[in-house]
Amino acid sequence: MKRVALVTGGMGGIGTAVVRRLAKAGHIVVANCLPGFEPRAQWLSGMHAEGLTDVHAAEGDVTSFASMQDMFAAISSDIGPVDVLVNTAGITRDSTFRKLSQEDWTAVVDSNLNSIFNVTKQAIDGMADRGWGRVISLSSVNGVRGQFGQTNYAAAKAGILGFTKSLAQEVVRKGVTVNCVSPGYVETNMVRAIRKDVLDKIVEGIPIGRLARPDEIAALVSFLASDDAAYITGTNIGINGGLHMY
Repeated sequence: MKRVALVTGGMGGIGTAVVRRLAKAGHIVVANCLPGFEPRAQWLSGMHAEGLTDVHAAEGDVTSFASMQDMFAAISSDIGPVDVLVNTAGITRDSTFRKLSQEDWTAVVDSNLNSIFNVTKQAIDGMADRGWGRVISLSSVNGVRGQFGQTNYAAAKAGILGFTKSLAQEVVRKGVTVNCVSPGYVETNMVRAIRKDVLDKIVEGIPIGRLARPDEIAALVSFLASDDAAYITGTNIGINGGLHMY
C-alpha cells in the first residue's frame, strides 16, 4: 500500500522538488498551497504531464489551526491519512531588528514556526496510532548560526530545531521519526531575486562555490521519509555546501 505524504508549501521552489522526489519514490503526494493560489491548476497539470499522476493539491493556510483541521479532514476523507509530513512552508521579511516591525516579526514567526504546530498537530496522533510516521521540517543554516537582518527568521527556524528534538523523544517508541533539514542558500526564485552583487558575495562565501539545487534538498528529505532512515530521529542535518560546518 502506498503511503500518503503531505508537503506544506508544496508548490514553492523547494516544495515542488520534494513533491516530485517523493512521488517518484512511490508515495501518494499532496502539495499544500494557500487558498486561491492562482498557479495551482497549472502546477498540478505540470506534475501530471510528467507522469506523476499520484500528485494532488490541498488548499489551506498553515498559519491557521482551524484551516489545517479542515484541510487534513479533507485529505483523510479523499485520499487517506498522512503518513509522511514535510513542513517546507515559510516566508522572509528581512530587516535589522531596530527597524523590524511587529507585523513582520509576527508574520514570519506565524508562517515559519507556529505553522509547524498547526500542521504537525493534525498528523502526529494518527502516525503514532498506526505505528509508523515521518515528520520532516525545513529549518535553515541561519537558524543554526544566526544572520544579520534576520532576527525574526532565524528565531523561527531555531525554534524548529527545539521542536524537532523534543517531539522526537515523545514518539520514538511509536515508530515515528522526527527530523529537520537545514539548507543553506538554494537556487530558488526567492534567492535569485536577491540583488546580483549581494548574491555574488553570498556565493563567494560558500566553500563549494555555488548555490544548492532544490533537488539536492529533496533527495535528503526523500531519504529521511524512507524505511532506510528508521534509525535517524531527533536530528538536524545541514546541507549548505560547507557554509556552516557542525
